[in-house]
Amino acid sequence: MDFKELIEKRQSDRRYLDKEVEDEKIRMCIQAAILSPSACNAQPWTFVVINDKDLVEKVKVIASDGGINRFAYKAPVFVAIVLERESLMAGMGMVIQDKEYRLMDVGMAAEHFCLMATELGLGTCMMGWFAEKKLKKLLNVPDKKRIPLLISIGYPDTKHREKQRKDFSQVCKYNSYK
Repeated sequence: MDFKELIEKRQSDRRYLDKEVEDEKIRMCIQAAILSPSACNAQPWTFVVINDKDLVEKVKVIASDGGINRFAYKAPVFVAIVLERESLMAGMGMVIQDKEYRLMDVGMAAEHFCLMATELGLGTCMMGWFAEKKLKKLLNVPDKKRIPLLISIGYPDTKHREKQRKDFSQVCKYNSYK
């Protein structure tokens, strides 16, 4: 599949088949994420794969905290992205430019992960709403670190949906915002 087909096919899948995800495919997704760009090549991430059945069951509850993400109960695997320290140069840039480069970096890595998963026939859904403190405790992530994203991954049990997007003229301006 070419790139245009890949980005059209990628979607947030919220229903999964009861089928184990091969470790090799998960590793390929993580390798794709590792190859994503990051400010000053800081690579401010650690990927925690949750595939132990007992842990997965606990993460399902944490992911659906407050009734959000109930679909997580069907996910066979999760990947938590832990936000790591930036490099000295990226840190200086963050202060000078008042921009959180690490979050941009994690977003790009997560999208690389999801695109590779799509190419491999897997479905994913990025989640930002979950009980982060509980997840950190469960995964032994130090208190001072953050988990900005949790990704569910599995074989999708959904059909491809037509993407609903704003019109090009609503989101693209040339040479001026006005």
